[in-house]
Amino acid sequence: MFNKILVANRGEIAVRIIRACREMGIQTVAVYSEADQNALHVDLADEAVCIGPAKAKDSYLNEKNIISATVLKKAEAIHPGFGFLAENSKFAEMCRECHITFIGPPPEVIEAMGDKARARKIMLEAGIPVIPGVNGLLEDYAHALRVADEIGYPLMIKAVAGGGGKGIRIVKSRDELQKAYDTARSEAEAAFGNDGVYMEKYLEQPRHIEFQILADQYGNVIHLGERDCSIQRCNQKIIEEAPSTVLTPELREKMGEAAVLAAKTVGYQNAGTVEFLVDKNGTFYFMEMNTRIQVEHPVTEMITGLDLVQEQIKIAAGQKLNLTQKDIKFKGHAVECRINAENPALGFRPSPGKVSVLLWPGGNGVRLDSALYHGYEVPSYYDSMLAKLITWGQNRDEALAKMRRALGELVIEGIDTNIDFLFEILNNANYIEGRFDTSFVSKEFNF
Repeated sequence: MFNKILVANRGEIAVRIIRACREMGIQTVAVYSEADQNALHVDLADEAVCIGPAKAKDSYLNEKNIISATVLKKAEAIHPGFGFLAENSKFAEMCRECHITFIGPPPEVIEAMGDKARARKIMLEAGIPVIPGVNGLLEDYAHALRVADEIGYPLMIKAVAGGGGKGIRIVKSRDELQKAYDTARSEAEAAFGNDGVYMEKYLEQPRHIEFQILADQYGNVIHLGERDCSIQRCNQKIIEEAPSTVLTPELREKMGEAAVLAAKTVGYQNAGTVEFLVDKNGTFYFMEMNTRIQVEHPVTEMITGLDLVQEQIKIAAGQKLNLTQKDIKFKGHAVECRINAENPALGFRPSPGKVSVLLWPGGNGVRLDSALYHGYEVPSYYDSMLAKLITWGQNRDEALAKMRRALGELVIEGIDTNIDFLFEILNNANYIEGRFDTSFVSKEFNF
């Protein structure tokens, strides 16, 4: 087992990783930007190193500085969390060359699955259903036009190196194609440094269902059930839950088997997520694989009793999975709400600033993952997520009741948040009855 791990991230996920390490008796090194010198993860870690100015490109994306900090503090491994360098195959390769363990899959797997068009091709060859579309990059607008006429409208143009809802455009007619194609490419270039895009059929009213997998270095792969991530705004997840209300036991088994097959096909190692879309007829399609821990991993932890970050660390240290698929038992229902520093009434405008009042909820079945504290100055340079509120109940109704109660206790003043908006969703009759899909927020709230 590792003696010391460097956490190459910030915010709640850095705190989450540090806590997991402390329970395992592993020392931690935090890295931070100049804007984060007073951040909670800096105080919680055993050691901390400043890696650059406030902007992410100069600090949390500064590969050389992070490697240097790891060597300086004699850490044996790096946990990248999610975002920043978590799915950067070049960084994973740098770790390998420097004899530092990257807590995640091998760089070759990150590269293969990070290229969405290539991932589609691999899954097709493995016999896993994928959404109809082009198997490869769109060469130019003329190529896009030909493919669009073949697969039909509506369709989606997606960044090949995409993630986080960036570089995605829905095209409903031929007249919209040119603008959508150009916009998706320019957004992809700005977000990922890669303007490559591909195209696939747009499934109307689908559910976004993802399966959590664990894979060790010895070919053992299991899944930990699904999460329903259909409540989204602009392809950004807002509320996640497990299990999904639309999966039958038979469909859950088929999708779980497909997720395990996907992981085995690419030689996956560590924790990962296989994402699917399920149409209104119950047909599922592979969408992508996320080669990292997910923001919403706590809902899986709540219904399985496992610590996924600790499992990641054990796998990276060379340990075999001590669980088989038959050992995985699901209990109850869990829901997660993402608490963001944003103003929904003003187009979800980010709201940095000082937290003047803070009151966290508590009680049975309530979990709060955050790096926020009273007096904390929320910086303007990074993602607006402040916290993840997770509740567990014996069933979905109980989990939702606890979430409403917990949100009612949550007080954050000094900045704007999306708490009231989350209340609106949780009290919506269609959401309560499980009648929702990925278009729910835009239909119900005109966002």
